[in-house]
Amino acid sequence: MSIVQSLQQRRAVRSYEPREVEDDQIAALLEAASWAPNDRLREPWHFYVIRGEAKLRYEQIARQFLEERFPAKPHLVQESLAVLNHTPLIIVVTADLVPGDDASSEDNEYAAACAIHSMWLAAHELGLGLVWRTRGIGLVRDERLHRFIGAPDNRKIIGSVFIGYPAADTPATKRTPFSDKTTWL
Repeated sequence: MSIVQSLQQRRAVRSYEPREVEDDQIAALLEAASWAPNDRLREPWHFYVIRGEAKLRYEQIARQFLEERFPAKPHLVQESLAVLNHTPLIIVVTADLVPGDDASSEDNEYAAACAIHSMWLAAHELGLGLVWRTRGIGLVRDERLHRFIGAPDNRKIIGSVFIGYPAADTPATKRTPFSDKTTWL
């Protein structure tokens, strides 16, 4: 399969089979992530693998967050938690911040985003589904997640990646032609 075909077949998978992702599959995803482009070869990412008992603790902080954020929408809270309950694996991806160097810190965030994308492409090849979450149950902007994973202050959470074996095919989405989004100078 060509690179372009891999990009075209990448999907945000949100529904998973009730089976664990094997250690060798997780290692393959992390290996792919480690080959992402990054400024000055700083390799500014760190991965926190959450499954088993740790996932149950993640679910607890997600429930607290959602109940606080949507107190008048218990149905939304339950729907979000159901998605989390059916996700066998979460990998939280962080980027190193460089004190006093906002430009390098920003470059590191972009590199961590590229690492997530590399995992996403590898997931398809491995028969896994993946979705990158930031809002809601992704907890990216909630300090509780930072404390939960034990990240030092110089790491910024870029995304929570939900992973599993797809329960069903995810249909392709329509994309705007690049020509509608391109200015030739």
